[in-house]
Amino acid sequence: MTKITAQASKTFIKSKKHVRSSVPALVAPALAMLASLAMPLAAASGVEDAPELPEGASLPQVRINAGADRSVQGPVRASSDKFTAPLLDTPKSVTVVTSETISQTGAVSLTDALRTVPGITIGAAEGGNPVGDNLFIRGYNAQTDTYIDGVRDSGSQSREIFAIEQVEVVKGPNSALGGRSSAGGGINIVTKTAKEYDFNNATLGIGTDKYRRVTGDINRVLGNNAAFRLNLMAHENDVPGRDVVGGDRWGIAPSVTFGLTGPTRAVLSYYHMQSSEIPDTGIPFDNPVSSGPDMAKNGGGTPFTVDREAFYGLANRDFRDTETDVATVDLRHELSANLALRNVTRWGKSGQDYVWTQPDDSKGNTVRYGTVWRRANTRVVDTETLANSTSLSGNFATGGIKHSFNAGVEFSREQTDRGSYVFSPGTNNPLTGTFTCPTAGSTTLYNCTTLVNPNPYEPWNTTRSQSPTLTSVKTRTRAVYGFDTIEFTPQWLLNIGARWDDFQSRLDTPATATAAATRAEVNSTFDTYQAGLVYKPKANGSIYVSWATSATPPGNDGGDGLDALTVQVQNLQPQKSRSIELGTKWEVLPGGRLSASAAVFRSDMDNARVTAPDGTTQNVGRKELEGVEFGLSGRITNAWTVFGGYTYLHGVIADNGYVNSGTAAVPNWTPSPFNGNAFPTTPKHSASLWTTYALNKSLTIGGGANFVDRQFANVNNTKYSPAYTRFDAMATYTLNPNVSFQLNIQNLTNKLYFDRVSSPHYAGVGAGRSASLMANLKF
Repeated sequence: MTKITAQASKTFIKSKKHVRSSVPALVAPALAMLASLAMPLAAASGVEDAPELPEGASLPQVRINAGADRSVQGPVRASSDKFTAPLLDTPKSVTVVTSETISQTGAVSLTDALRTVPGITIGAAEGGNPVGDNLFIRGYNAQTDTYIDGVRDSGSQSREIFAIEQVEVVKGPNSALGGRSSAGGGINIVTKTAKEYDFNNATLGIGTDKYRRVTGDINRVLGNNAAFRLNLMAHENDVPGRDVVGGDRWGIAPSVTFGLTGPTRAVLSYYHMQSSEIPDTGIPFDNPVSSGPDMAKNGGGTPFTVDREAFYGLANRDFRDTETDVATVDLRHELSANLALRNVTRWGKSGQDYVWTQPDDSKGNTVRYGTVWRRANTRVVDTETLANSTSLSGNFATGGIKHSFNAGVEFSREQTDRGSYVFSPGTNNPLTGTFTCPTAGSTTLYNCTTLVNPNPYEPWNTTRSQSPTLTSVKTRTRAVYGFDTIEFTPQWLLNIGARWDDFQSRLDTPATATAAATRAEVNSTFDTYQAGLVYKPKANGSIYVSWATSATPPGNDGGDGLDALTVQVQNLQPQKSRSIELGTKWEVLPGGRLSASAAVFRSDMDNARVTAPDGTTQNVGRKELEGVEFGLSGRITNAWTVFGGYTYLHGVIADNGYVNSGTAAVPNWTPSPFNGNAFPTTPKHSASLWTTYALNKSLTIGGGANFVDRQFANVNNTKYSPAYTRFDAMATYTLNPNVSFQLNIQNLTNKLYFDRVSSPHYAGVGAGRSASLMANLKF
């Protein structure tokens, strides 16, 4: 499942215009075209119904841990063949977010789609952590644990949802399924592919904060055994409640399926998306001053109380451009009624180019002087991947024992080339020659601004050029895996899985006039396992106990994140985690239309990388986490749907290694004072509820609430974001079979909250109240 870059030439996304002009040029004619299509459809009273999906497929629903799929017959299964049993009988916590739920909640990005899944939090960008989807699952950073149709999606990105069929969240150690990964879990994105019937769908929307969005989804059957599908998207909006921040993007995703009815099927697909935006800066923490004469000026540890619109960047300096291309060939052949062979080849390329202001509070300016240093984080990065996976799946019985299995091999290569920008005369304060900002304004070349009422439109005129320092990371993986669900009796099942990985990664930084060349290399092999025993007291329920392991080698992120390969860590062993989980899943009410789940779990990372007693980096740390989850999804009545979840997480840094309490010349390594502190970015309590009710055949109303407890931003536990509850609402009105309208109001009460806190310097501000109106068309 790993994806690795082909050996590519130095292909970078260069600075584009850095102005938001690409999508608006597309949106206006697209809106006009789709509006003209909608007018006759809305006026028609006897329009022939468009081809309909199977019964129930249009109803919104989020399935948690084996929630029943109302649109198909039989038990729900995950999209991956590595799940060798229906989700009801799979001894893991798995949440499936369907396209209906994504649409009803008004989500327009992957992070939007995941906000209603308890146990997942969003991290903030940092100096070494790039801007993009930065997910934490069960307290562990899962930034590199995103997959597309089961194949690892490398490179930092901000993913769209216009070509997504559903999102599957697997919680707990994920390495047996996907290879190198964190202990928290992984995200699998299931893409839209060509179907066996014709349809034409489109949406067009307008809203507050310059919201404009157009999508198209067209499917055509080609002859008797093939089909073509095309998904399109153009989007633009500002971030509600945040001055300056906003952007635009567009994407296209065609796919062709051959062999719709035969034993051999081939799916060819391509995905392209690019965006241009001004990224958010967030608000700095009211930072405790840890040393010097101003130690008494300790802040409270929460983000400063300033205007919600406060933006600390520079509108004519900051930008972020991204571009992503993914091509896939997915081949499947049914060797017999019980045996199938599959091969997937994936090429991908993603890159981003940005200058982004981090409102750095670590220098003491905010507390001492009421100023902020505009620290410029920059990146010019290109990641190219090539991956191939071959698997054999099937079922058989021997001696009265049934087996459902999947076994395969995976190969991948990836290359990340990363550079940065340099500025002349620089981004330090020229009055002090450092990042210290006793004053702000023109005399500091606008590198310093005020904490209260910063002006993002100040005339910053420093010259920008690309740094000659280029970091190249090449990674290769090979893996063999196997899974089997063994059914001893209809009541007792055993799920087992194992994987062997060979991971190699090499970092090269060429010499420059001021720095020597750097090279680091890691060669690591590791085994990971999972096993679960399932007892089914009734056909519609299961009770399970499971155990799983995970491994995170040095350089896990392939050179594009915080888990980077360095000379200091290249000889370390993978960080290994293990988890045990006890859970139950039930499909209740007539027809199994409502799903309920519960689980209690514990995970340990017993060789975390920390500073050892001699000052070196070693695998001597330990982290411990305990938790409880509950889930509910489905229909209470034919008109009333519900999705709810609650997660309790208690994460402790049991051993954080050692710190130097002496000096550099005379070090004195003592146990970390942070031993026993809570995991950063891990709310103790989180809960969500989304529900809809059909008042009649035409009108449906719905709403949701999300609660997230306090989250610490640092291992010191001195900075944190307060707990918050956010409310959303929606309503849909069906005019006729071909036209419906949907109104979404996000953050109904305009709650000020902070939803990205993994950086110890600032907290990301949640979007304010917004409204959007979408027209959903069939033609």
